[in-house]
Amino acid sequence: MIYFLEVTCFIYNTQSLKDKRSVIKRIVHRIQNDYNVSISELAYQELWQKTMFGIVTVSNTKVQAEKVMDQCLRLIDSFPEIERTITEKQWL
Repeated sequence: MIYFLEVTCFIYNTQSLKDKRSVIKRIVHRIQNDYNVSISELAYQELWQKTMFGIVTVSNTKVQAEKVMDQCLRLIDSFPEIERTITEKQWL
């Protein structure tokens, strides 16, 4: 089973693309290290207060894939400088 998330977020208190990159880098590395998923910034690279992540996992069961992705979303929500606005889920 392949499970894909498209997560759009608003980033608070950033004044430049450099600030945005530092926030995104921390989130991406933490998710990759903790949950062994693939994650990348998909859109809004030129905007300093908005981002879109693509997160994907592969599992032999839907339950396990959903569990891992729910943990990823909780981790994103735990960062005070970012707010998740839109989350789209898709099975491939």
